[in-house]
Amino acid sequence: MTAVQTDLSVTTDPAEVGLDAARLQRLDHRLARYVDEGQLPGFLVTVARHGRLVHVGRHGQRDVEAGRPVTDDTRWRIYSMTKPVTSVAAMSLYEEGAFELTDPISRWLPEFAETRVWTAGPAQKPVTVPLLEPIRVGHLLTHTSGLTYGFHHAHPVDGLYRLRGHEWGTPPGADSAEVVRQFAEMPLLFQPGTEWNYGVSTDVLGRLVEVVAGKPLDEVFAERVFGPLGMTETSFGLRPEDDADSLAQLYGPGVTLLPAPFAQAALRKPTFLSGGGGLVSTAGDYLRFVEMLRRGGSVSDDPDAGRVLGSRTVAHMVRNHLPGGADLESAGRPLYAETPLRGVGFGLGFSMVLDPVRYGGVSSVGTYSWGGAASTEFYVDPVEDLTVTFYTQLLPSSTLPVRSHLRPLVQQALL
Repeated sequence: MTAVQTDLSVTTDPAEVGLDAARLQRLDHRLARYVDEGQLPGFLVTVARHGRLVHVGRHGQRDVEAGRPVTDDTRWRIYSMTKPVTSVAAMSLYEEGAFELTDPISRWLPEFAETRVWTAGPAQKPVTVPLLEPIRVGHLLTHTSGLTYGFHHAHPVDGLYRLRGHEWGTPPGADSAEVVRQFAEMPLLFQPGTEWNYGVSTDVLGRLVEVVAGKPLDEVFAERVFGPLGMTETSFGLRPEDDADSLAQLYGPGVTLLPAPFAQAALRKPTFLSGGGGLVSTAGDYLRFVEMLRRGGSVSDDPDAGRVLGSRTVAHMVRNHLPGGADLESAGRPLYAETPLRGVGFGLGFSMVLDPVRYGGVSSVGTYSWGGAASTEFYVDPVEDLTVTFYTQLLPSSTLPVRSHLRPLVQQALL
C-alpha cells in the first residue's frame, strides 16, 4: 500500500487511480459557493485514493477580517477530530496489555466507583440510583458510558453540567484530573452499556490514558501517535514557536467572528488537555493520521517505522460495537451529534455506515468517519480505498449541510 503524499502537493493524475478530474471540480465549486455567498469563511479539502493524493481544494479566508487566505500551513481547530487520536493512543496501550476493554475505569479513576445514574428530577435536585455495573473502558470508547455534554440542552443532566461550568469549556484553572473528578460527581444519563450518547467519554478516556501511561496526554500523543507519524504541526493549542497568524479564526452563522472564550481558546496550551476536543492541526498533518487508519495502523511502507497500531486492532475499532449490533437511531439518543443516526453504527472511536440506503446518501458499507464542532470532517472508504478530509472554521457544525455534500460529490467522481 502506497504512503500518501502529505505535503499537499498533487503529483498524480486522478485518472490514474480511477477518479475524474473534471467531476472532482464539482466538489470545489459547491463548497466555494458557500464561501462566495458569505456562509463559510474558507475551506481546504483533500481527496486521496490508493494512497495517492489526487485533489486539494482551497478557497476563501482563514481570517476574514485580516484578509489572510486559506493556505496549506493553516492550523485548524479540529475539536472532536481529537477523539480518534485519543482512541488510537488508548488502543496502543491496549495492545501492550495495559488494560482490557472490559476493565472498570475505577481501577485507574477511583472517583467513578461511586458514580450514580439519574432517574428523575431537575438539574438542581436529581433523583439517582446506584450503578448496576461499572463504567468500563469499552464504554468510553463507544460513548455508551452514560456521560453527556452540557451543550446538548436536552436533559436535566446536561443542565447539571452547565451549572458546574461544563458547556463549551471547563471551569477556569481546572486540570485534567480535576475536570474528570467533577464529571464523576455528576449522575449518568443511563446505566453504562445500555444506550449511546455523545458526551465527554473521550475526555475521561484521555485522563485514563494519562494515568495508565504515567504522563500528560500531550506527551502520550507525541510518543505514541505524532512522533511515529511525523505529525509535527499538531498540538494542544498553539505552541510558543508557532505563528499565531497561521491559526484560522472561528466563526458563527453568517461568518460572524466569535468572541472570547471561543476565539482565544486555541491560542496557547490549555490547562485541561481535552482528549475529546483540544487539538489544532494542519491538513497535511491530519492526513497522515487518516492515511495511517486506511493503511491499517502504519503510515510508512517501512515495517520498522511509522506503525502506531496493528492492522487487526484498527479493523476491530472500525466495526460496530453498539449493543446488539444496533444503529445509532435505535441505540442512541437523538441529541446533538456529529454524525447521522440512521443506518450508522459506532465502533471504538469512529462512526461507520452500516446501511447506505438507511443512511440516506451515496456511501460504501463500512465507511468510517468523524467530525469536529467547527464543521471539519474526515472519512475513510475501505471499499474504494479512499480518504477525504475537510477543514473549515464554522461553529456549530449543524450550521450548513457541508458534510452531507462531501460524500456524494467525491463518490460521483469515481470512474
